[in-house]
Amino acid sequence: MPYFRIKEDTSSPEYTGDIDAAHKWKLPGVFECLGCGATWGDNSIAYPSVDLTPIATKADFEEARAEPIEEYERLCGLVRPYLPPGAMLEPGTALGPLVGKAQGRFGPLVSPYPWWLLVERTALEKLQAEGVRGLNGCRTQLRFRQRSPPELLELELVVTGRAHPDCLPPNPKPPCPRCGRRGLRLPDNLLLDLGTLPKHLDVFRLEDFSTVIVCTGHFVEACRGLGLKGVSFHPLRAK
Repeated sequence: MPYFRIKEDTSSPEYTGDIDAAHKWKLPGVFECLGCGATWGDNSIAYPSVDLTPIATKADFEEARAEPIEEYERLCGLVRPYLPPGAMLEPGTALGPLVGKAQGRFGPLVSPYPWWLLVERTALEKLQAEGVRGLNGCRTQLRFRQRSPPELLELELVVTGRAHPDCLPPNPKPPCPRCGRRGLRLPDNLLLDLGTLPKHLDVFRLEDFSTVIVCTGHFVEACRGLGLKGVSFHPLRAK
């Protein structure tokens, strides 16, 4: 089965849309991890379906910051009951809907950052009717300037699949056992590890490089057959 990386389509002058938004809540980054000494956080993993309003101390999740790892772990424990099954957490994980401003003209598919994938509601329904798997559209809280704005939903992507060792540096260090940091740079020629890729999803986010959104050939064929534009598809090798 062919695989592709999804990115914004910058070749279409008809799409002028711009989004200035962030997720409503987020986990803090880690400050000087006791396991590896690193201070870091990465907000590319997002669970927009999560609602933290029942948490009395939800204000602890509103400000982007770095905390000692003990505090990060305590906050992880508070949010875990509200996560989808099998959700992966790491420092900086984004939670809740996208909140902010949007303007301009958008295509049916929108990827303003490589790690975000939004879809117009009618386009989502068409893809689901084509049997595309792994599409969980979540409401956004985007404010538009124009009349009759599109209804953009954010896809909540399962975090799964890895890069093949052949495209990584030899003898890489294992992830930090305390905070999970890998410290790897995204390879210029990404090679997917076929044995780790899901068989039941047509779009997902890589576990070890979470800024990368991967889709199957079925997803690409469905988008092209339906005339859904706004993103570009870049072939990836798998081994």
